[in-house]
Amino acid sequence: MGLAADLMNEFGAAVTIMGGGDIVPAMDRGLLDGAEFNNPSSDRLLGFPDVSKTWMLRSYHQDCESFEIILNKAKHDSLPEEFQAILQYAAKAASSEMYWKAMDRYPKDLQAMREEQGVQTYITPDSVLEAQLEAWDTVIENESNNSEFFKRVVDSQRDYCERVVGWHLEGNTPKEPAYRHFYGRASTDTSTIL
Repeated sequence: MGLAADLMNEFGAAVTIMGGGDIVPAMDRGLLDGAEFNNPSSDRLLGFPDVSKTWMLRSYHQDCESFEIILNKAKHDSLPEEFQAILQYAAKAASSEMYWKAMDRYPKDLQAMREEQGVQTYITPDSVLEAQLEAWDTVIENESNNSEFFKRVVDSQRDYCERVVGWHLEGNTPKEPAYRHFYGRASTDTSTIL
């Protein structure tokens, strides 16, 4: 949706945006060649494995998820400071809880789709990921030219990512060698690498 749809359009896809509950019936009737919703858990619950036995992993259109809590700013600001603090801590706790529960649930549902529903999983080729990044360049340039606010947001995000992702890549030990060491295989051995 939104920028992700713009990315896929730039990437050459004919995008149809629809509600989550409408995707599987549309695929079943042959109205869509492929679809994306969110993650292994929601895709499984919506019935994607019933209409498609192919599931692609990795994409720059939605590289991560976050849990958001939306509040009415005027109502929030009218609360006493201690209640505002309670809401802030509760939102952070709920977001953290959602993240660790998702990290536990997603691999279980992906494995169930493979083993119980016959879904084949594939790793998106690096060449496709690189083409996505190039398409992102175009989308970001177009949107930045059309909106000063968008440009300020993207510039802020880039500054943050340069610092944080740079630290992550430099300061964190790569996980793939440890995975191979302890489990005797690559983490991607359960998927076909295209």
